[in-house]
Amino acid sequence: MKKSYLKIAAAFMALVLMLGCFAGCGAAKEKFKVIDLPLSEEEYAFAVSKDNADFLKQVNDFLKKIKDNGKFDEICNNYFGDGTPLTFKSATLDTSKDQLVVATSTGFEPFEMVDQEGKYSGVDLEIAYYLAQELNLELVIQDMDFTAVVNAVQTGICDIAMAGLTITPDREKVVTFSDSYYNASQVVITKADDTTFDNCKTGEDVAAILAELGADKKVGCQEGTTGELYIKGDADKGDEGYGFEGLKAQAAAYKYVALAITAMEQGQVAYVIADNGPAKAITSKLNGK
Repeated sequence: MKKSYLKIAAAFMALVLMLGCFAGCGAAKEKFKVIDLPLSEEEYAFAVSKDNADFLKQVNDFLKKIKDNGKFDEICNNYFGDGTPLTFKSATLDTSKDQLVVATSTGFEPFEMVDQEGKYSGVDLEIAYYLAQELNLELVIQDMDFTAVVNAVQTGICDIAMAGLTITPDREKVVTFSDSYYNASQVVITKADDTTFDNCKTGEDVAAILAELGADKKVGCQEGTTGELYIKGDADKGDEGYGFEGLKAQAAAYKYVALAITAMEQGQVAYVIADNGPAKAITSKLNGK
């Protein structure tokens, strides 16, 4: 009896250890995390030419329609919930056709993305898809650097900019914004094992720590975004800016948020500052979720 008991106990312990090993091996270790405490509050909207008031009304009417009938919530659920994102290919630009030409900048998940097959998706681009249907126009996506999207509308290259654009006084000088459709904020991304911000309770707590970073440090961001503005500061612009004091740390701007995070992983920057929605989506993807 004693030997049988010992054999059973030994077998049980072996099973526990084996299951523990499997669980440990199967669980992907997170590499990055988002400090979900807002450094700022801002609004996203679409941008159209100042000379196109009729089109602006069509865009605003459409936004109201999809908010009222639940389509907007459905689109958001495709990216923030358990819905299935729409994917589609862009038509080819042809000035002889009736087309809706959209300026965007992919790599800004979950608002604008493109896969290896050239199929587009994202909150903004799904809205663009249904807007084109509403207006009975063929949809053309013009994918470009984020810093070029506003200029593309201002100069008439594109009809509308749909690129996670924050409404800012500087941009309002050259384009007209639609009604806002999304509230965003700036947040910090760190390595998963970084405990610097663990005791922070508010965005002000996070900001205080960032303010202590010296000029020998670099903070990553996507070029042309509010994150870059937060690091560099815009207090000198008065009412035309956000009033960001800026950091002593240097801004290291990258084409995509994901590239800034990779730079952090490689030790090139201390942290990354980005919009909360893309920050969560991109870190989740990089963590293998």
